[in-house]
Amino acid sequence: MQTNLVRGFLSIVTGKAAILALTIIFHPLLVRLIGSSQYGEYTFVVSLLGVTMMVVNFGINDGIRKFVAENRSQPSWSDHVFGFYLRLGIALSVTAAVLYLAVDAAGLVEAILGARFTNYVIILAPLIVSRELYSIGRNSLMGLGLENISEKVHVAQKFVFTSLALLLAFYEYGAIGVLIGQLAATIFAAAVVLYFVSNKFELSFAIKPTPQSFPKLDLLKFNSYSAGFILLSASLYHTDILLLQPLAGSSQTGYYKAALQLAEFLWFVPVALQTALLHSTSEMWSKGQNSRVTEVASRVTRYSLLFTLLLVLGLWALADELIPLYYGEEFTSAILPLLFLLPGSLGFAVARPIYSISQGKGDMKPLILASGLSALINIVLNLVLIPKYGMVGAAIATSIGYGSMLIFHGFAALRIGFNPFADLRLLRIFVAGGVSSVSIFGLSEIIDGKIVSLLLVPPTGLIIYAYLAYRLRIVDPDDVSSVWEYVPSRITTLFSSNAAK
Repeated sequence: MQTNLVRGFLSIVTGKAAILALTIIFHPLLVRLIGSSQYGEYTFVVSLLGVTMMVVNFGINDGIRKFVAENRSQPSWSDHVFGFYLRLGIALSVTAAVLYLAVDAAGLVEAILGARFTNYVIILAPLIVSRELYSIGRNSLMGLGLENISEKVHVAQKFVFTSLALLLAFYEYGAIGVLIGQLAATIFAAAVVLYFVSNKFELSFAIKPTPQSFPKLDLLKFNSYSAGFILLSASLYHTDILLLQPLAGSSQTGYYKAALQLAEFLWFVPVALQTALLHSTSEMWSKGQNSRVTEVASRVTRYSLLFTLLLVLGLWALADELIPLYYGEEFTSAILPLLFLLPGSLGFAVARPIYSISQGKGDMKPLILASGLSALINIVLNLVLIPKYGMVGAAIATSIGYGSMLIFHGFAALRIGFNPFADLRLLRIFVAGGVSSVSIFGLSEIIDGKIVSLLLVPPTGLIIYAYLAYRLRIVDPDDVSSVWEYVPSRITTLFSSNAAK
């Protein structure tokens, strides 16, 4: 892979790993402090926020990374892109915040969701605006290739949030305290990231009118398609929660969210690749390097499948030990939904980098069609299965919806002009997975004791799987060399800068 892509990916995946570690610590403590019912309410509000931000953001995150990275010859191109998106983001987020407050003041929130949710909406309104500012600043830095800054701020935001949320939950402020912690952390992160942005962009362009030659319509067209695509894709991981809360209650929503949280841990490497690939491949598409795009896409698809399959095998084998230990015995009910979620989560993990590369081309119609079909399957199945089977029905429906993303976006990629499966080495991956699964599942059955099993099975499975992946040539030695050439240089730079200080 090209150096800047490796550098960007490593910066993002390092940040994702740090956030994953914080999340792993945060959620079991949180559910113990506020209970499954309030945890269900909190996750419902977070899903509501997520859906709102997809509408409010209007594709701005993807647009700003794509168009800043293109660095066109037009004078002050990047500054105009930043100013255009900042104005748009502020207008949309403030409008959404005012609408939420108006709906709450009219008594509709209390009538539909209950009195407890009125306080949540009051916090939700400023959270929408602060989160939009933070997203614009963070993605602007990514568009410039400054993931090393953007991801450090992202980790800091997560650390401040988890610390404040747990502190307020400990003092019995419940879900409302967790949301207050999220608001404070987002305001902090927005201020920090905009400070760094001010060193790279002329902030005065946020109030200057764009010149006649600036292609506003091109940007808005991309945003419109991108927003529709994101809304359809993200509906896959919000529809289940939004339907489960009113149809099955807060407790089942809490148990299901616990299972979903573990399933989504599978995505941290694919999401890092997805984030890095949009602006990296956008530059390749703009230069007509189509064969290079296929080469990168097929390699990324292979590694996404290889890595995520190992995590799926580990979670499947250790679910009975992990969930009661991680969340508490109360959450044993989350085991079955997790097992149903894992196959689809694997498909969705592999699909994420594929559709990010497709976005870089700017041809959004095939992506919208692919995501629309998956979203339709997901919504219909959730509506059919949740009333009858509760959280297990939600897991089955969502897993099928997740898995369909890989099928539909694979066809969309071929339509757009690249083949993400050109060098998949699928048979070799299945051989590595099959042989490794014997040791992973065998050890989990033989070893007595949850903690001992969780300590011994993952490293043993990893060693066997990594050995097979290397010996079967699933992993290219050149790719390993690219990473190891970059990592030591970063460590040397880090120590040199610290010594200079």
